[in-house]
Amino acid sequence: MLRCSGAQRGIMTGVGSPSTLKVLSREAAVIAIAAVGGALFAFLGAPAAWLSGAMILTLLVALVRPLPVLRRSWFDSTVLLSGAIIGSSATPEALAAAVCYPASLIILFFAMAGIMAATGTYLRYVARWSWLDSLLAAAPGALATVLAVAQSKGADIGRISVVQLLRLLVLVALLPGLMQLTGLHPAMAVAPPAKILDPWTMLLLLLAGFAAGLVLDRLGVAAPMMFGAILSSAVAHGTGLVEGSLPPPVQIAVLVMLGSTMGARIGAIPRRDLLKLFPLAVGGLLVSLAVAFAFALPAALLAGVSYADSITAFAPGGLEAMAMLAFAMGLDMLYVSSHHLMRFLIIGFALPFLLDRLPSRLPER
Repeated sequence: MLRCSGAQRGIMTGVGSPSTLKVLSREAAVIAIAAVGGALFAFLGAPAAWLSGAMILTLLVALVRPLPVLRRSWFDSTVLLSGAIIGSSATPEALAAAVCYPASLIILFFAMAGIMAATGTYLRYVARWSWLDSLLAAAPGALATVLAVAQSKGADIGRISVVQLLRLLVLVALLPGLMQLTGLHPAMAVAPPAKILDPWTMLLLLLAGFAAGLVLDRLGVAAPMMFGAILSSAVAHGTGLVEGSLPPPVQIAVLVMLGSTMGARIGAIPRRDLLKLFPLAVGGLLVSLAVAFAFALPAALLAGVSYADSITAFAPGGLEAMAMLAFAMGLDMLYVSSHHLMRFLIIGFALPFLLDRLPSRLPER
């Protein structure tokens, strides 16, 4: 009987192996489902169509039949590209207009404290959760940091992630349509075509973001590829070295990939947990939004931006999702992304210290 050497076995299980091709075909099916959802919503003229449509159709399919989880390389590539898009909003003109943001960012700090206090109190006394679980579920965004703290403290990661992900689902799926229906953000006018980066400039920009991400990863920074791409793109655009945005097909691909990732993550949650926690998650979302929107109004007045910009900036969602939602809706992406970036940093640095005094596995009453 013939025996294969280690090298031969490595080649046989490489890119062309049946197992690898099977994984790729399943991943391609997930991406295709998301693309169909985005295209359908775009055809119907829905706001933020490619992002919300991709997420909703992926979620619906995942609820009927479990979908495979895309590998980490897909997510890293997506956040690298989305970081480059977010950073491209930091043009010299936009940076010059950002002098009014400090007051708005100070208001954001108090809004975050209000969201955690109000939503945490709701979950503590209505859902009868421990203070540890309640505050972690109430944290507005930075899910990776929240789950890392939850694991180290012995909190209930399952129900915390359900509340966090359902909140993100509702924000991405319903916020654009709600703002359009209420007239806060009317249907977008056709914007003049923006300058598009040539392939070589785009490649150099992404390589710079990747290199910065590797450095940040070695330093232990959370979401290093996202921050690396934002930093390199913001520096390149802010100094005038680079002018223009990524090609529209790349922008659409990023929105589709983000939508498929969020939809698949929510669809992977056990149905029983979803049904049990959905009412609590909706209640917590309403409390969070009430506080966020109350703080968003004075922030909009001080920063000189629209209420739609401020609502999206103060909405308690994830950095990449909310920043790309602002991009898809044609909002002030620099204003929105700077606020979500600041919130991400505050939660990442402050949350472990804030909850350090709470005992692990605090018994519920």
